[in-house]
Amino acid sequence: MATTADIRTGLIIKLENSLYSVVEFGQNKTARAAAKVWAKLKGVDNSRSIEHTWNSGDTIFPVRVERKAFQFLYKDDSGYNFMDNETFEQMALPETMVDAPQFLKDGQEVSMLINTETDQPMSVELPDKIVMQITYSEPGLKGDTATRTLKAATVETGATVMVPLFVEEGELIRVNTKTGEYIERVKEK
Repeated sequence: MATTADIRTGLIIKLENSLYSVVEFGQNKTARAAAKVWAKLKGVDNSRSIEHTWNSGDTIFPVRVERKAFQFLYKDDSGYNFMDNETFEQMALPETMVDAPQFLKDGQEVSMLINTETDQPMSVELPDKIVMQITYSEPGLKGDTATRTLKAATVETGATVMVPLFVEEGELIRVNTKTGEYIERVKEK
């Protein structure tokens, strides 16, 4: 059994018959009352985000999760299709289980969280930073570089990313998949 002292970011717990991932947590101590532990939770098997508070030392129910490497193959009517890199077994998942589907490229390696108790996939996570090629971008105005002005650019997957004016069509950029923001230009491989 685990207690509230075992809570950490990324831990997946069972709460009210649903699975939640701990996004943020903390402890509130008061002079007269017992300490309380709070956590912001994001639903793994649902799309809810909640906050929950426990008394310090309460029992929590963590779920054992395994992270496996998968490769994205293609998208069709059944959903997003992935292949296990070890067994070559294929699996189709709905879009709601994919972390940032707008940045998925064919052949891209992702990590899949699998519940070890039921062997069911729980979610698919892309790497934090990926390299994308810009397929369309308006040209920047010459001399308009004094301020951090951004323009919209379309990347190879069809997603739109806000980039600085000096970034041009055909260039490679690094994108943060969690926030969808431009990080930097990348030199040709």
